[in-house]
Amino acid sequence: MEGGHEAPVRPAIDLGPECPNCGEPWLRPSNLPGRYRCVFCLHRFELTSVCPNCGEHSTIVRMSSTAMMKCNNCGDSMLQAI
Repeated sequence: MEGGHEAPVRPAIDLGPECPNCGEPWLRPSNLPGRYRCVFCLHRFELTSVCPNCGEHSTIVRMSSTAMMKCNNCGDSMLQAI
């Protein structure tokens, strides 16, 4: 660039987890533990203890802010549409 001025690099903004249905980063916890809703496409999901992809069993962390939504075995989503 002329004059030696470069545009500042802005850090990426984390809008939240991505919805398994539409892929938008608008998945939010609902009022029930382990339940989530996408505020973009309005689909609802439940955090399961068995991976829908590989069948691996895992314990469910019921605190929404720290919930692990990916399978430790295959990395697929532990969310199932309800």
